[in-house]
Amino acid sequence: MSCCQEVGDKSKPTAEELPPVRNYQSDMPSGRITLVVDNRRFVVDPAIFSAHPNTMLGRMFGSASTPLLTRPNERGEYEVAEGISADLFKAILDFYRDGIIRCPNHVSICELRDACDYLLIPFESTTVRCYDLLGLMHELSNIGARSQFAVYLEESILPEMVVAARRGSRECHIVILADDDVVDWDVEYPPPMGEEFSQIIYSTPIYRFFKYVENREVVKQVLKERGLKKIKLGIEGYPTHKEKVRRRSGSRPEVIYNYVQRPFVRMSWEKEEAKSRHVDFQCVPSKSSTNLAESAALTDADGLPLSSGDQVAAIDQLGMGIPADILGPSAYDEELEPPQQQPNEQRNHRNDSPNEEPGGSNEDSSFTSRRSPQPHPNQNSDDEEESAHVGRSRTNF
Repeated sequence: MSCCQEVGDKSKPTAEELPPVRNYQSDMPSGRITLVVDNRRFVVDPAIFSAHPNTMLGRMFGSASTPLLTRPNERGEYEVAEGISADLFKAILDFYRDGIIRCPNHVSICELRDACDYLLIPFESTTVRCYDLLGLMHELSNIGARSQFAVYLEESILPEMVVAARRGSRECHIVILADDDVVDWDVEYPPPMGEEFSQIIYSTPIYRFFKYVENREVVKQVLKERGLKKIKLGIEGYPTHKEKVRRRSGSRPEVIYNYVQRPFVRMSWEKEEAKSRHVDFQCVPSKSSTNLAESAALTDADGLPLSSGDQVAAIDQLGMGIPADILGPSAYDEELEPPQQQPNEQRNHRNDSPNEEPGGSNEDSSFTSRRSPQPHPNQNSDDEEESAHVGRSRTNF
């Protein structure tokens, strides 16, 4: 046990064995704290954060009466600003000393902007100094576009959305026109594009605002954050007045309108858009037989296939609702072979005349000829066709 205790004394102390934080930092001036950022340590006076209480570091270390929002590690150091580089954090500490952030040249303005948003430090022209003016002005314009669009949304765009909602619509298409634009459509010849469903806002400042692609990207991001869907922004041609009408003989007149390029914004607040596009095609159950194989296999009581005319009558009995007298004789009846004489009828005929001679009388032969149908005059039997085919084959051979 004594050996293990000695090893334990030489090793790092545990959390229970740590002395108070003040004793751990006794070698530093009183009141100083150590901040660890990106594995680098910054010893600062927490009093510099009290001048900016609205920032994250000001809320954490600015007031002595406020309990700390973070706990020190085993060395009594505070790990803050996760994801921010040490060079950038060093420049941010200058903001608490003299109120200006001097961005290093190897740090992008976008990275500086994200760090300022994370630490709740205002990103303004009075607080940021950098060499990249293009990136600085771009970020400042994004901030200004976001705040300016919030005003346009509440004052001009939202009332048009309410007008569309009162009509029962769940989407709107708004076109931004300049103040001096005049829309004069001909009642007899309106524009052929369905522009009557668009809503118009006459505002030159909003027209100039939407002219820039970067502003439209900011607007789209804001509208998504506000919960809207199917957001589309761009610039399209909008008809203002009719120029002329071309009349051609035998065709409709062609109307030519004057178009101006103006920005538009389209959005939707429909919650169940997937269900609105769904169409339920319900099939009404039918009593009729629509199975082609079943209708083609119709036979009589003896198992012989029915003729075309008899099949139509049988299908009518099944409930097809197509009377045979309306359809008339089928065009295929003449091309079908005549039905064979039933074996029962032949046996009955033999039983009726037991004393009949093999040759038969003329009366019986005439009766038999009336009973059995004759083949079509233009149609050869299968035997004749086969014999003729064989004869031709032999002749050719």
